[in-house]
Amino acid sequence: MGLQHTSGDLVGNMEVDAFRRLFPLPFFERYLLESIRPDARPLSSARDTTVALGAVASADGSALAKIGYTTMLAAIKMEVMTPSLGSPDEGGIAVDFHMPPVCSPLIKPGWPAEAASVLSKQLTDVIISSGMVNLKELSLIPGKAAWMAYLDVYCLNADGAIFDAALLSAVSAFSHLHIPAVSVTEDGRVVAVSGELVEGNLVKETPIKSMRKLTLSCIPFSLTCLLHKKYILADPTAEEESIMETHVTVVLDLSGRLVSFYKPGGPVHAHTSALQDCVALTRQRVKELQKILNEAIADMDLD
Repeated sequence: MGLQHTSGDLVGNMEVDAFRRLFPLPFFERYLLESIRPDARPLSSARDTTVALGAVASADGSALAKIGYTTMLAAIKMEVMTPSLGSPDEGGIAVDFHMPPVCSPLIKPGWPAEAASVLSKQLTDVIISSGMVNLKELSLIPGKAAWMAYLDVYCLNADGAIFDAALLSAVSAFSHLHIPAVSVTEDGRVVAVSGELVEGNLVKETPIKSMRKLTLSCIPFSLTCLLHKKYILADPTAEEESIMETHVTVVLDLSGRLVSFYKPGGPVHAHTSALQDCVALTRQRVKELQKILNEAIADMDLD
C-alpha cells in the first residue's frame, strides 16, 4: 500500500511539473487566486536575505549578499588617482557589473551579458544620485591626489531581482570599506601605505591620512515588483520574471526619499495606485534590509 501511495504521489508530481512547464502562466495564476506563490510566499513578501561582510580578504571592502538563490559578490579596491580639473577636490567611483555564464543558463559562454552593462549604469546612477558617498571625502590633496573606488559586482547566481541583490551587495561593501592609509614617497608621489616600503621607495615618517572608515551620507535599497492584472508580486524569482513581463524597481533611502524608479518592461501605462503600492512595499523592505545590514556590521565588529 505504501509503495502504491508513493507511486501515485510521483505521478502526481510529474503531472504538476509538466503543467508548470507547458502552461506556466495558468499555473501561477491558480496560486495568485489564493494570494500565495508556488514557494508558499505571500505576494508581498521577499525571500530570505543574508549579508556577509569581508568576503574577499584582498579587497578594501567586500560583501556577499543573497536574496533567495540570487547571489552577489561585491568587492572594492581603492587606488590613488589624479582628480579631474573640473572636480579637483573630489575622488571617484567606477562600477563594473559582471554576469559570467555560470550564473544563469540564459548567459552564453563567450558573449557579454546584455544586462551587465545596463546594470553597471543603474548601479552607478543610484550610488551617485543618492549621495551615498561624499566624493569630497575621497580627496587627498586637492588638485593632486584623490581616491578612486573601483567597485566590481559579480553575479554568482541569477534567480530574479538581480538589481536588488546587486545594490545590496554594493551598499554592504561600502559599509565594510576601510580606506587605506596614504603617505608621500621621496619622489613626491602619494601612495597607499601597505608597509615600510612602497615600490622600493621609502615613505615619509607620518602618513598624510591614516586608515579610516568611509562615512555613508545616505544608504539606498531597492525592491523589484511584478505587476500582473490586479496582483503585485514583491521580489520575483527568475521564473516569475520570465512569465509576467511588467516589473518595476523602486529605490528609496533610509528616510523614505525616492532615489530612482525603473520600469524596463511591460505596458507603458500602469495604474497609479499599483505604483504607490510598490513604493509602500519598498518602504517596508528598506526597514528589513537596514536591520539585516546592521546585524552584519555588528557581527563583523564582534569578530
